[in-house]
Amino acid sequence: MDIADIYLLIVFSVPIYVLLILTYFYPEESMLFGRRWMFKEEPEISEGAIRYTKIAAIVSLVVLTIVLVTNIF
Repeated sequence: MDIADIYLLIVFSVPIYVLLILTYFYPEESMLFGRRWMFKEEPEISEGAIRYTKIAAIVSLVVLTIVLVTNIF
């Protein structure tokens, strides 16, 4: 890979990292993103769903990091 490919890879991966970090810290909001119009009141999200969303965000961050590091080096 040349330097331009690495630059583009990093530039396009930064928004994904930000989205995954925000998903970890605000799982309820990320689960309802684009779906709030379907509910008249604020829906109750179970603790299991919140825990699953946080775990999925962490696993995605780790996998994305591994993929990026292996592609760069």
